[in-house]
Amino acid sequence: MSARSASLWLPLRLKLRNLLEMIKFSHTIFAFPFALVGVVLAARASASLPSLSQLLWICLAMVGARSAAMGLNRLIDARIDALNPRTAERHIPAGRVSRREAWLLVAGAIALFELAAWALNPLCLALSPLVLAFLVLYSFAKRFTPYAHLILGLCLAAAPIGAWIALRGDVSLAIVLIGLAVLLWVAGFDVFYALQDVEFDRHQGLHSIPVWLGVEKSFAVVRAFHVGMVVLLLAVAPLAGLGSLYLMGVLAVAALLLYEHRLVRPDDLSRLDAAFFTMNGYISVVLFAFVLADTLVAL
Repeated sequence: MSARSASLWLPLRLKLRNLLEMIKFSHTIFAFPFALVGVVLAARASASLPSLSQLLWICLAMVGARSAAMGLNRLIDARIDALNPRTAERHIPAGRVSRREAWLLVAGAIALFELAAWALNPLCLALSPLVLAFLVLYSFAKRFTPYAHLILGLCLAAAPIGAWIALRGDVSLAIVLIGLAVLLWVAGFDVFYALQDVEFDRHQGLHSIPVWLGVEKSFAVVRAFHVGMVVLLLAVAPLAGLGSLYLMGVLAVAALLLYEHRLVRPDDLSRLDAAFFTMNGYISVVLFAFVLADTLVAL
């Protein structure tokens, strides 16, 4: 590479890195395994493997939807983020990413999502505007409702359900229960995450379950959400014909959730990042691994 080419490439690479950091691209691991759970269960129900092109378009739809959601959230919340000491150094308030650049990223992500939906099947394309509407709704929700955590959960619940629809063009009770389990899981850890900003949110007139109910009751809500997640995952087993390996996976998820709750206490949020980022990444990957293993053994 010539010196001139290198001088042009380095700023572009830095800009790309800033954009990916802004949308926390690495955290796609939270939702991606659940989309793959939808793929495996749909293949199991159909007794046929998805094509490589279907897998590719499902992955691109996931990347597009999540990138659009995070980009929109950062744009819509930029003024609030600038006021909050915890978030003031995020990329848009800190000036590392311009609004124009962020909007270009969002537009490209939406285009990718719509293209993938079109390539998969007519039902995916027909439902894609609804998905985008909920992504936008989430970014505004904390301005008027404490249930924003549930709206975020609903957005991520679309991952396994969307993957199922992409392969089968219909909806089943089993995949809806998986989606509801994801909803409760995400809503629970988002309530945990909101504990960091209770005083700021209250001062700014923003809504969350911690602002509404207080810290102690919020912990009880998260426990209820995560117990509900485990119950829903157990209910999926007979509906989807899943066996002992899957049930072992659900037990492993329950154990990880229990450990997560031991990491965070009302009087000690110092290990919140470990609970939020590390443990939740493990939970989604573990469940997918056991669903896949159970399916392979059943072949």
